[in-house]
Order: sequence, then C-alpha cells, then structure tokens
Amino acid sequence: MERARSRSSPPLVSRTTAVDEPAFAAAFDVLPSPRTTWSAPDDALVLGGGAAATLTASGGDRFAAIREAAAELFESGDVHAGTEAARPRVFGGFAFHEDACDGDPWGPFPEARFVLPRVQLTIADNGAWLTVNAVGPDADVSAVEDRLAREVDRFAALDRRDSADAADAGRPPRPGISESRRTTSREAWRESVGAAVDRIRDGDLRKVVLAQALEADLAADFPRAATLERLAEKYPDCHRYWFEPDGGESAFFGATPERLVSLRGRTVETDALAGTTGRGETPAEDEWLAQELLDDEKNVHEHELVAETVRDQLEPFAASISAGERRVRRLATVQHLHTPITAELDADRHVLDLVEALHPTPAVGGLPPDRALATIRETEPFDRGWYAAPVGWIDAAGNGAFAVAIRSAVASRRRATLFAGVGIVSDSDPDREWDEVQLKYRPILDELEGDGAGDSADR
Repeated sequence: MERARSRSSPPLVSRTTAVDEPAFAAAFDVLPSPRTTWSAPDDALVLGGGAAATLTASGGDRFAAIREAAAELFESGDVHAGTEAARPRVFGGFAFHEDACDGDPWGPFPEARFVLPRVQLTIADNGAWLTVNAVGPDADVSAVEDRLAREVDRFAALDRRDSADAADAGRPPRPGISESRRTTSREAWRESVGAAVDRIRDGDLRKVVLAQALEADLAADFPRAATLERLAEKYPDCHRYWFEPDGGESAFFGATPERLVSLRGRTVETDALAGTTGRGETPAEDEWLAQELLDDEKNVHEHELVAETVRDQLEPFAASISAGERRVRRLATVQHLHTPITAELDADRHVLDLVEALHPTPAVGGLPPDRALATIRETEPFDRGWYAAPVGWIDAAGNGAFAVAIRSAVASRRRATLFAGVGIVSDSDPDREWDEVQLKYRPILDELEGDGAGDSADR
C-alpha cells in the first residue's frame, strides 16, 4: 500500500486575472505537460498545464489518502481567485480497483493521482481567467505574480476563439485506423456472458458489468486538441476529461454521460444511468426506439437495480433523498434510461466520502458488489485501469464533482485503447450485449477513424 504524497509541501499561493478567451487548440498546445482538461454541463471548462503539486496513492485506502493529502495541500493557501470557478482545485482520478493499472496501457497511471495545475485557464460564464499556482519552495507571492504577468503576455499572443466553422477548417483530420485488435473474441464473449447469466439465475449474482477493450493502431499522429474539440461539439451535455500522466506520452480521455456525484455544501446530485438503445435514422424511429427502451423489461430491470442501489448507498449520509422521473437521455450515438437523484446531507462531508461510498455503481460493477468485482477480475482479459472509475476535481472546502469514466480511451501518438461494457442480468442475450458494446465504442471510435473512406478498423 502506498500512501498519498505530495511532491511539494504547503503553503499554496494562487493568483488569478481575467484574460481574453483564446482558441481552445492554441491554449491547449501552449500548456506544459502534464495537461488536464475538465468540462461538464454545469461546470466551467478548465485547461491545466504542469503540476504545482501531485498527489498519488494506491491500495484499498486510496480515497482516504487522497482526501487527507488534498486537505493538507489546501490548509494554508494564500489565494486570490478573482472568481469562484478559478479557485484552486486538484484534478484527477482513481483506478477502478486495486492492482488495476498493472498492464498496458496503464503503466504510467497510478491507482490514484491528482494534480494542482501550475498554469490554469478557466472559461466560465463570466469570462476567461488565467491562474498561476505555486506550492512549497516556489510559493513566493512576488514570484507567482511575476509568473502570472508573463503567462498573461504569452496567452495574449494566442489566436482568439474562432467560429466553429473556421476552427473546424483549420483542424488536423481524424487519424484513421490501420489495424485493430479485440481483447475478447465473440466466442469467448458468449461463454463469459452465458456463465454470468448462469450465476445470476442460480442466485449468486444479481447483475455484473462485463467490458471489452479494443486496441487500435493509428494511421497518423493522434490529434489531441482537435479530438477534444470534436467531442465537445458532439457531446456538449457530457462530462469531458483529459488526464496526462507524468511525461505526457499518453492520455486518458473521454466524454461520459454518467455523473457519479457532485457536492456543493450539503447538496448532492447524482444519476442512475443504465439501459441502452441506439439512435434512429428519423425522428419517428428515434421516438420508437426511446419508447421501446422505456418498455423493455430487461433494460428497466437493469436500470432499477442501479437507481435502488444509489439511493441505498446515499442513505447513511443523507437527511433526505429524492429521485426524479425515469426518462430517456439522448446522446449523439445512443439513448439511455436516466433517473436524476438529489440528496441533502445530514452533516458536512468531503466529496471523496461520497465517491468511495458510490463507487463502483451497479452501472459499471454489479450486485452484490464483492461478487461482481470478483467475476470481473476472473473474466476480463485486460486491466481496467481508470476505465469506469471516478474522475473529477476537489476544492479546499471538500466540494467537488466526479464522473464515471466511461466512453473513454487511452491514446498515445500512434495507438489508442478503447473500453466499453454492458450490464448482464438474468435475461441477457450474448449477441445483443455484443452489439451494445460496439455501439458504446462509437463516441471515441468515430473520432479516430479517418475522414475519408477505406479505414480497416473492425467495427
């Protein structure tokens, strides 16, 4: 077990000033590695570069260890944020379970890692803000203010925000896929799903989520900023994230529709998201598929397992819990059953208390949790790493927002590994579940396949 550690020590000095909003790609490319981006429908867009402090942990107490290290980092801060959205926050994530980062492509990723960016651009409703953070020996107020002035000059020289059409015209094309390899054959998948269904029918499990990985060799260099811009345009209602490990040779990124939890004061917001179908070719077909999803016994059963468990997991912390009406949430390539859930806590809590209690939700793990996780370890022929795990941010007050890192991939210059999974219940059909996995690859796969014809990727 490795305890959380900061590579710098408090105190923290943070200074912020308003700037003109630059073009996303220009800002992304000028930031030093390791880079971070975070964006959510109800949150500011943050681009971070460098590391004023890095917190890492491993083992079963990694959530508690990061919580303690973050509290130590923030406890003696000298912060002039200018606006709440630009306040110092650490950004990062956790591994799905212990020992989940042993194999490729997860070698550079610890089981828990959070970074306080050295330079941060925040784009909020009230404008764009540039922040410089420093910790430990570098935390001299005059030095931080001088660094901020230099960064303001550097960002002032960048291209301003372009129109969407102009930005798209100047982007590098999608790289294309020269070859792809699956971790799981269709035959092995049928056997795994069949074995899981047998265990569910025997009463050993109620549900288990089984995943696949798809490794793709890219025909051209991976266009980092352009990929993030395209995901933002196609999935504006999703949480979008980008995390580079030390060195910046690779990155974990995605656009997830699933919020794990957000905490502000004592108000908690979370979601139950489970049950999937495709999008229609016409509005009428789209509506037909949505109604079919709402009426589908298997998908409704899977969804209710998730919603019921989320409520049960929140109950020990909550003075009150309320759930909205089950509805269909439409994304660019799929539709999901969705139930919003809110709670008021009975006492002040740190966001990581809730993250630890909720992870993994039955939407990415299963029920009962211990038996489902054991089944996942026994069945999946790859390491999940940060896939389907909590990613997000924490501030000095212990507030934060975390998403479930699905619709995700790890990418390096010429290779990407994509991940997708499905929930298995008593009436699951292996071939139908196989098709759903392929549908869930599409958000990332669509941004890798070439803009022209003739790609050889296995769809």
